[in-house]
Amino acid sequence: MVTIVGVSGSLRKGSFNSALLRAAVDLVPGGAALSIESIRGIPLYDGDEEAAHGVPAVVEALKNAIAKADGLLLVTPEYNNSIPGVFKNAIDWLTRPAADIPRVFGGKPVALIGASPGGFGTILSQNAWLPVLRTLGAHLWTDGRLMVSRAGSVFDASGVLTDDKTREALRGYLAGFAASLAK
Repeated sequence: MVTIVGVSGSLRKGSFNSALLRAAVDLVPGGAALSIESIRGIPLYDGDEEAAHGVPAVVEALKNAIAKADGLLLVTPEYNNSIPGVFKNAIDWLTRPAADIPRVFGGKPVALIGASPGGFGTILSQNAWLPVLRTLGAHLWTDGRLMVSRAGSVFDASGVLTDDKTREALRGYLAGFAASLAK
């Protein structure tokens, strides 16, 4: 069984990206399992706090989940044409101590998707992740790309994915990523 950890980069209750991740759980192909992890509760990174108290338990739990998984699915919003600060902050904590980077991210296959109310999807945010993932030694899966634009028209008011075209694109994307992990 191929295991994938999915993380939404938004804390907002009505997040399109969290809704996209929930939809992905239902569309992951047979032979693969997708579990949702959260960045909620991760404090702002502060080296003084790390030195005084160590890495928070919520961060350790997420690090361990990612390290055990075959692949990582980052579901990224786009704020001001880039990575949301809260998402980048979580990744910064996940790299502490630096000696853990190879265990958590080294060679880890990572897939990027995202949803935005705008017309360009999350292309700039996804592009902004490239140097971060390269620095961490992760392997970005590039055989597919999924950017959901005009997200308000593909999810209903309760966050259920209602657009068949988007559902099939997500299903195909997940099938490709899972197949690459199974090799």
